[in-house]
Amino acid sequence: MVLELVSTNKSFGGELRKYKFESNSLSLPTQFNIFLPSSSLSSSSSNPTPAPVLYYLAGLTCNEDTGPWKSGILASAAKHSLAVVFPDTSPRGAGIEGEEEDWDFGTGAGFYLNATSEKYKKNYRMYELITEELPRVLEGEKEINVDNSRVSLTGHSMGGHGSLSIYLKSKAGTYKSCSAFAPITNPTACPWGTKAFAGYLSSPSTEGPSHDATLLLPNVAFSPKILIDYGTSDNFFKQGQLLPEKFKEAARKKGLNGEEEVRVRSQEGYDHSYYFISTFVDEHVEFHAKYLKA
Repeated sequence: MVLELVSTNKSFGGELRKYKFESNSLSLPTQFNIFLPSSSLSSSSSNPTPAPVLYYLAGLTCNEDTGPWKSGILASAAKHSLAVVFPDTSPRGAGIEGEEEDWDFGTGAGFYLNATSEKYKKNYRMYELITEELPRVLEGEKEINVDNSRVSLTGHSMGGHGSLSIYLKSKAGTYKSCSAFAPITNPTACPWGTKAFAGYLSSPSTEGPSHDATLLLPNVAFSPKILIDYGTSDNFFKQGQLLPEKFKEAARKKGLNGEEEVRVRSQEGYDHSYYFISTFVDEHVEFHAKYLKA
């Protein structure tokens, strides 16, 4: 695999790099950004150490640039010496009829699953990209000094759905922690999710639950470490797209509402925007650092 360095920017003492490669998962080229803290760089440290990794999964209409540009996460990552990986939100340029028609389906809206419908299953394999291919890519590049044994997940909206569902389907120890900003927590029961699953899955009614965090939580086989924030003035929350109350109830029924297990916090007056994310991102990075550096 040839990993092409597209750009490098110094930030908070570390480096934000954009890479491009031919993805086997997507059967297309894809790009990702990675922030590397100064402690992991040979150019900045006499004794560089591999950085723990936090994946940031962005939401609908976003791409690999949205998180590093808007979230404010780089300063916190630098403070805690964490690497942050920012994948794209979908394949690009698959040429599938209809994939460009709606903002909440197709391009920019991959929903972090492996599609099974005939139309989308060749290219829309974001779950495989995140959980298998990108970790291999990072491990195979000597200039990317990260510790793939210490990995956590965070995300926003559709990316919050991705971080939660990937985390809850993983084997114990694969990821140290998970957090989400305004996530789609119960996609089988909301318009965004039902639309996406109807397009991507060959049998939405039987396959959908395996991508639904609220339905996955009762059967999780390890002690989850999850932090969720959502705003009470978020219009998508008000429209029933996010359904955090359903996830919180599932956690309560499983006895997981302790401080060290599952926290679902409502933030008064905040909306769905990156102003909301940037307000609480420091707390989320600190949450992950506690487990990644334990």
